Amino acid sequence: MPSLTRDEALHRADLLSVTRMEVELDLDRGAETFGSLTRMHLTASGEGTTFVDCTPVTLHSATLDGRPVDVATLAEGRLPLTVTTGEHVLEVEATMGFSHDGEGLHRATDPADGEDYVFSHLFLDAAPAVFACLDQPDIKAPYAVSVKAPAQWKVIGNGAGTMADGGVWHLAETKPLSTYFVALCAGPYVSVLDEHDGIRLGLWARASMAEQLEEHAPEMLAVTRASFDYFHSIFGIRYPFDDYDQVFVPEFNAGAMENPGCVVLRDSYLFRGAVGRDELLTRANTISHEMAHMWFGDLVSPQWWDDLWLNESFAEYMAHRCLVEATDYTEAWIDSTMSRKSWGYSAERKPSTHPVAGSPAPDAKSALANFDGISYAKGAAVIRQLIEFIGDDAFLTGIREYLAAHSFGNGTLADFLRAMESASGRELDTWSRGWLETAGVDEIEVARMAGTVSRTAPVAYPADRPHVLDIATYDGGVETSRVDLTLEGAEAPVPDVDMEAPLILPNAGDRTWATPVLDDRSLDSLRGQLPLLSDAQARAVIWVGLRDGVATARVDPRLLVDLGEDALVTEDNDSIFSRAGMHLTARVIRVLLPEEEQAAARARLAHVGEKVLAAAEPGSSRALHAARLVARTTDDVEGRLVPWADGRGLPAGLEGDADFRWILLGQLSRRGVIGAEEIDRALEEDRTMTGQLGALSARAAIPTAEAKGAAWADLTTNRERSNHELVAISAGFWGPEDLSLVEPYVARYFTEVPLMTEWLGEDALSRVAAVNYPSRFVSEETLQLSRACLAREDLQQGVRRQMIDAQSELEEALASRKAFPGS
Repeated sequence: MPSLTRDEALHRADLLSVTRMEVELDLDRGAETFGSLTRMHLTASGEGTTFVDCTPVTLHSATLDGRPVDVATLAEGRLPLTVTTGEHVLEVEATMGFSHDGEGLHRATDPADGEDYVFSHLFLDAAPAVFACLDQPDIKAPYAVSVKAPAQWKVIGNGAGTMADGGVWHLAETKPLSTYFVALCAGPYVSVLDEHDGIRLGLWARASMAEQLEEHAPEMLAVTRASFDYFHSIFGIRYPFDDYDQVFVPEFNAGAMENPGCVVLRDSYLFRGAVGRDELLTRANTISHEMAHMWFGDLVSPQWWDDLWLNESFAEYMAHRCLVEATDYTEAWIDSTMSRKSWGYSAERKPSTHPVAGSPAPDAKSALANFDGISYAKGAAVIRQLIEFIGDDAFLTGIREYLAAHSFGNGTLADFLRAMESASGRELDTWSRGWLETAGVDEIEVARMAGTVSRTAPVAYPADRPHVLDIATYDGGVETSRVDLTLEGAEAPVPDVDMEAPLILPNAGDRTWATPVLDDRSLDSLRGQLPLLSDAQARAVIWVGLRDGVATARVDPRLLVDLGEDALVTEDNDSIFSRAGMHLTARVIRVLLPEEEQAAARARLAHVGEKVLAAAEPGSSRALHAARLVARTTDDVEGRLVPWADGRGLPAGLEGDADFRWILLGQLSRRGVIGAEEIDRALEEDRTMTGQLGALSARAAIPTAEAKGAAWADLTTNRERSNHELVAISAGFWGPEDLSLVEPYVARYFTEVPLMTEWLGEDALSRVAAVNYPSRFVSEETLQLSRACLAREDLQQGVRRQMIDAQSELEEALASRKAFPGS
């Protein structure tokens, strides 16, 4: 199906506007299809020909003002339409198909009780798979939605729902919405209801997760209430939609989706076992992030997809700001450094890097490819720099002006800049060109002898970006000096800084978007300094800077293993401990180190985990993360993995934790200690969706040729698998200690995974392609296979993007091994 181009969207928006959408859906026709009837009230500015978006299983009829439209003209999801000047009503009746890849109207069966659940995910261009529409963000309309559903089902949508005779739910008519925000969740959902400041609040989940929903509702509602109060206080506009429901759904592709009044979240956020504080923080951040979207994205939507940053960058920034100022998660910016900014810096290193704003998006799919750590994390960091540049008062004034001027409409980069210039009295075109409209991340480095700080822009993306930042020095873990400065050119003097300190750290407070390059003396001091450093934000900056250093082959990955052994033992911040540990195990040891050094490095981290576990308060978040580190790294099968998997000698708080058990079973399976029979028994004890995914990963990890062949066939030919099941198989497949078992599948990845486009949606296949990439095979042969695959012309755009980025990480690993070959 062709992707809508910007030129087509401009033409259609010039010709047509939509004054009202009436959508009637019948979900009571079985598990495969549903009925869809759309009445579209149109106003045409003149005579012309365009098309309506519709991707049905069967298109039954279409009429314009009561006159038939030839349904045989439907081609590639487009129904041609010729209009005259004035008002029209288009009616389209179709049978649509439920999806199993997380796009459109997704239907999933809960193995715990056999109940079916439905949810919509229409971002970015999946609305035509549910109802006929003009699917582009700048054509907004009120929606009146009715839904026929099985008798025991609840229906949740953008507007409050009431059920009439015949099992038909009528949802309150919405304010004007872009098509991709129309939301529908249906099934035997259970709820926890509340009210705050005149807004009805609802939390919803599958019936089998009622216990988790009740357990976690007080914390989630507290974050919801605090976020509402905070955003009301700074935006100057009250929440502009209906009730506020948050629906936790199965098999969701993203973390969450900001549908007005009906936020959809992945139900793994309803933690069913032990949970770390950083995980609670992540969930709180997601809750606050999606609420910020009610203003940035929902109330004011992008005119075209190249301004998605106006949604995501602002929600990213506002959520962290809200958590710090309105909740007890005051460490949110530290978590942002470790989890979000590291993601964004990784995106900047890849060939697919792009500007935050103004990145060309000739069609919708091109825009979706830029939906990454740059749109989120870099955009949020750039907003922090804008505030440093114009002041917080001017920023908030400009935000209020922007939202008020474009409410229930659309905004652009130019609109945003005008509001900021009006509020601050400063010209922002130059600032925007450097920060928003040019890709790349600068390197910031201090020269001890010269007493200066320098800024180096990427050769491929030269830009003049002014940085407001701080530089701090440390000796024995104690800060000996700190200076705030503005770096406007390539170099500036650094007054009042202790240039004799062992460690000099640029951007110590993580106020700007830049890679801190440590001088040799600072780098050499880290093993002694980092374990003693009391400033958690500075520790996070160091870890993320080192991640960039090993990726660019400036820093030996063995140093990170040394620092893991030295510094994680004393690390008391959950985000730093867990994220640094995951990077060390999943990337540094598994990929960057030569194979012959990997086992010894894992053993060192297992020892770290054991030491922290022994010292941590039983049942604490720190103990939980230490236990997980041990489970991922230990070779002590008889002393740790087997007894823990059997429920013996478990750390406090992990008794009966099924998720932790699946980590252990996966490790035992990977080593050949257990097989399919033991995995099946474990699944019988945990017949849930999460258990099903754990079993798929564990089964794919079994280190026999027969098991690998079966897993690969299941992955690449089983069209009944959901998106999450395919990712679970991929996660377990490449892990055997004997890589010869999976070596034959390296070439098959590049020929067979792209073929899955025949039945799998692009978003889902892109995730599978990323997780399944054979990253452990760091060789020129893998690189040549990858390049040959990318030379194909039939790759889906999203899949190509994921493979290009994965190949760039392969090239980083090859460069690192060449620069630091070891003994």
